[in-house]
Amino acid sequence: MAGIDGKDIRKIVVACDAGMGSSVMLATQVRRRLKGAGVEVVHTPVNSIPGDADVVLCHAGLADRARAAAPGTVLVPFQVFIGDPAVTRLVDTIKKGGTVGG
Repeated sequence: MAGIDGKDIRKIVVACDAGMGSSVMLATQVRRRLKGAGVEVVHTPVNSIPGDADVVLCHAGLADRARAAAPGTVLVPFQVFIGDPAVTRLVDTIKKGGTVGG
């Protein structure tokens, strides 16, 4: 899987399983943290990830399904919905520069 430069990220998809509560909270949190950065943050079921996603955020337990649904898209798996270091790294990379994935 190739990486993507943080400055090139325009759409992050928070992929969830059946329920939407936790993913909606995470999408709202990431959207708030990236306000003014020009990045759209949406949530969607893991089997319906849109083709224009630059990065997919999903719980580690859904990573295989997300890879199958969005092959070639940078995937950032996380363990906890609030305060996960992987999410913090993604936000910081978009704000400060660097590469996500790879």
